This record gives sequence, structure tokens and C-alpha cells, in this order.
Amino acid sequence: MNSKPDPTPEEKRYFVALTLAPKVGPVLFKAILAYAGSAEAFFTLTPGKAAKIPRIGQKLLSLRNEQASMLRRADQLLENQEKKGYRLLTTLDTHFPKRLKAIADGPALLFTQGTGDLNMPHTVGMVGTRSATSYGKAITKKILEDLLPYQPAIVSGLAYGIDIEAHRIALQLGLPTFAILGGPLSPIYPAAHAGVAEQIKLAQGALISEYEPGSSLLPGNFPARNRIIAALSDALIVVEAAKKGGALITAELAFGYQKEVFAVPGNLQSTFSEGCNQLIKRMKASIYTGPEDLAQALHWTKPGEARASNPVLDFSEREASEKAILTHLQVQGPSEIDQLAYATALPLGILASKLLALEFEGIVKSLPGKKFKLLG
Repeated sequence: MNSKPDPTPEEKRYFVALTLAPKVGPVLFKAILAYAGSAEAFFTLTPGKAAKIPRIGQKLLSLRNEQASMLRRADQLLENQEKKGYRLLTTLDTHFPKRLKAIADGPALLFTQGTGDLNMPHTVGMVGTRSATSYGKAITKKILEDLLPYQPAIVSGLAYGIDIEAHRIALQLGLPTFAILGGPLSPIYPAAHAGVAEQIKLAQGALISEYEPGSSLLPGNFPARNRIIAALSDALIVVEAAKKGGALITAELAFGYQKEVFAVPGNLQSTFSEGCNQLIKRMKASIYTGPEDLAQALHWTKPGEARASNPVLDFSEREASEKAILTHLQVQGPSEIDQLAYATALPLGILASKLLALEFEGIVKSLPGKKFKLLG
């Protein structure tokens, strides 16, 4: 049950007005809210107090003089929801994706279409090159078929290549799918995918955009929308990727958000395997070999399957340094090597050799980002 009710109409209109103000991005917006307490309160602060808001300048302070026009714009967007066929969600709303609230640069406002639950228990992001090979398409299909028992929502960007393939196969399998757009909800870009977008809306999925209706489609929108794909995904799978591109940006973002990132390894001579292989090499992604990789990392179980309890392990026969490492991992869970060094007071060189030995024994597993976890 949600502890907070949805906002009042007045709260929401001020919230929307300030969110859409020029130069007020997600980070500054949250700073304003944290200082003022609410969007409405921002307009009633004394000039001296308003000037103390972090990152705010005179140009942004002058927005307070445009309150009436900002509210008219917000009212129009709120009133047009039924006529234009979209839903406007703010972080104040119950149905706003909770996963997006967890990131500092997450959007404070979204425009959505479709009936999908944006807070599905399980979500998987799938991204890759726009020039998907037959191998990439086949692997995408196999991955989604294998994940079907876990019933995740599939998150992607409606782009050419792996993205649209993931959406199409999810629809075929009856999995809900969320398309994160790099422009407004209408017109759909690319236009060739408008039919798939319509199917997504009708099949308990959702189209999601942070750009208001009628706004321009700008090149910078696409890298920005990748953070939403990354943040909405419990795990992100990169199927095929060249050395540079949007898929790698999304993977880097997901890694930074401490999501589980997987990459499908590929032929060393294939251009579209270079990105995946590099992610694995740089320990920014784990190798994806099958659904058990993802289920184990996220502690997912299939419907009707009992969740395995964590066994109580006996480390009493271990020497002191190994016992300290293993005890920390059992109590604290997956930890970065710096955290282990601090907790165990072991020099990094000794700690690294101990971890390597424990990994050879099959007791500890290394994860991307110089993290380690205990294997049961």
C-alpha cells in the first residue's frame, strides 16, 4: 500500500510548471524542491532565500516573475491529457516509476501512453546496435524466450536493430514492453515503428517520454533518454554493439546506477561484437550465458518456485584473513574491493591475492566494477 496519496490538482500544476521551466533540469529541480519544500513554495520565498538555492542564478530567479504564464502552460498540458490521449505523471504521483526516483538525474515528469504498470516487479532492458545481424536477432529471441517464465517487462528504445527486435519479440511472447522515446509521444520516431508502438500501447505496455507534446526532436534527446532505459531496468543486456554508440552509453549509465549489466560475447572478428567484448574485458558487464545468470544475480524465482534460503556457512576452519573476507561478504552482500579492504584492514595486494584464491575455490565470484560476492 502506498503511504502517500496522489498530489492535489494545485500541487501538481505548480510542480508541472516548474518542471517545464527553461534551464530547470532534473538535478536543479530537485535542489529547488529540497530547499523550498515544494514547487509552489519556490514562488513565495523571499528573494534573499531563493537566491541561496544551490546552482540557481539570476536568470533562473527571474522565472518567479513568470509564474502566471508558467501555470497557464501547465494547466494546458494537464487539461489536454484526455483529448490528446496521454497521461502526465510526476514524481508526486503513485504510478510514477519508483526506479526512476532512485537516480539523481531522473526525470521529475513523464508523458506516457498505454496501460502498462510502470512498477512491474521484474524489468529487463535490452539494447544493441541499430544494424543488428541475423545472429543478434536470433540471440534476442532466445534470451526473451528463456526469460519468459520470470515474466519481466522488457525495456528498450524503439530504435532500429536490437531495440525494435526486443519489442517485437516481447509482444509475440505476451511480455509487457516499455518503449522509451527520444522525442514526444507523437509523432513516433522513427515513423517506421509506429505500428509496433501502437501494439505496445494495446498489449499492457507503455510508451514513455520526458518531452512534452509538440516539442522538437533534438539529437541530444537520445543520449538523455538512455538514462531512463538504464534506470528502469533491473538488469540490462547488451546483445550486439560496436565500439561506440547508444548501447554502450546505456550500459555505462546502468553500471553507474549499480544495475546488473550483461553483455552477449561475440566473434572477435565481428564489428558488432566489439562493444560487448570490451564491456566484459573492462569488467563493466558480466558475460551473459543464459537466464540463470540474470536470475541468480537478481534473486528471481519462477512462479511457484520456492526461493532458496541462504545457507549458514561455517568459516571457523579458515585462516583469519579469509574468515574476515568471507564473513563480510556474507553479512554485507556483494562489496567493492575498497570496501573489503577497509572492513578487513588487509593491504590491497594481499586482499587481491586472497580473493583470487577464493575465486579459484569457487567460494567467491568477481563482478563488474571490482566487486565480489559470496557463492552459496
